Amino acid sequence: MSPRRLEIDYIAPPRQPRALGFAVLAVALLAAGMLVERYREVKLDLARIEAQQGLLGTEKRPARATSRERLDEEVKTAEAVLRQLALPWSTIIETIEGAATDDVALLQMQPDAQRRQLRLAAEARNPEAMLEYLRRLAAAKALADVHVASHQVQMEDPQRPIQFTIQALLRGAP
Repeated sequence: MSPRRLEIDYIAPPRQPRALGFAVLAVALLAAGMLVERYREVKLDLARIEAQQGLLGTEKRPARATSRERLDEEVKTAEAVLRQLALPWSTIIETIEGAATDDVALLQMQPDAQRRQLRLAAEARNPEAMLEYLRRLAAAKALADVHVASHQVQMEDPQRPIQFTIQALLRGAP
């Protein structure tokens, strides 16, 4: 049994006239144009009606009622933001940059405007570098009562750096 012979025709059949397709396209475009025009008219009518209602003043929107507790909370939040913004940022940054050494890396800075405190998290290569950084910060005029709040030797690191936290009071803070 021999396989059946396949006949493949590579010549495309002649195309049908496109007149019907063009007619449908023209009708669709005409309908779309009419819908756009109707949309513009309705939008203008709506704008006129809203303007007339605004002139008459018949409908007043009720004011949003806000609870006293929520207002107090928002006021406290705004005051906290203002205190943070009122900190002497340039002085704080200049002081910290002035105390910087190659042996100490500053990891985090947390100013607290309400308590007038500054917390610094840093990492030193050795205890001497940590104490030198502490001395430099204590000598700064913008800070008072500078002390190490906590420290920890990183035993998993082969160089054994010391991570420490310094607390200080801000002078001249609002």
